[in-house]
Amino acid sequence: MDSLLFLLRYLHFLAGITWVGVLYYFNCIQTPFFGSELGGQARSAMMRGLVPNALWWFRWGAMFTFLSGWSYMMLNAHQGGYNAAALTLILTGGLMGTFMWFNVWFVIWPIQKLAIASAEAVAAGGEPDPQATARAPIAARASRTNTLFSFPMLFFMASASHGIWLQSADPKRGLYWILALVSILLIEANIWLGTAATQKPLGSIFGVIHAGLALTVILGGAAFALV
Repeated sequence: MDSLLFLLRYLHFLAGITWVGVLYYFNCIQTPFFGSELGGQARSAMMRGLVPNALWWFRWGAMFTFLSGWSYMMLNAHQGGYNAAALTLILTGGLMGTFMWFNVWFVIWPIQKLAIASAEAVAAGGEPDPQATARAPIAARASRTNTLFSFPMLFFMASASHGIWLQSADPKRGLYWILALVSILLIEANIWLGTAATQKPLGSIFGVIHAGLALTVILGGAAFALV
């Protein structure tokens, strides 16, 4: 059983590094490049050549991270590997990771398929797909939201194994879960239902980093006080 747990954890780390690495590439490198003059000229070729390959690693990295992570967590919990505080922490990270996986497979990937098909149509002498253009901002916000979530998600995953200092002498985990769930759900819903003000941090990678660190501090502080 220990060997299986180790194998699952190793697979989880390997897939997670692949997934989050490509996520950071998209948001920190590719998107700013596409906004430059040279990137604008190269965009069509990259959308038809590089991007489909990057998205393959991106979405399957997400899938294997999701499957191995939940398998590891459920098996370890079944073996009594978590106390109540550690289980709370890893579930918090797992919830954010699950929303990130959902965004990859059911928001970003379907819209990116439209964008790739539109680029191929234009290269063949056809017209761009207006639906791809209209839905592109949703995919961008979903990708930026995933980057935002990655900061607290990784913090809570690490805290489950190394966060004994987070255990409160008088735990109020119900109150913690109210705060955590409301925060996470509002950030996820902001992809579709937010206003210009609430979506403003998603407009730049520095805004996303600051928002991600702020969420880490808020939820980490709540865990310190309540879990």
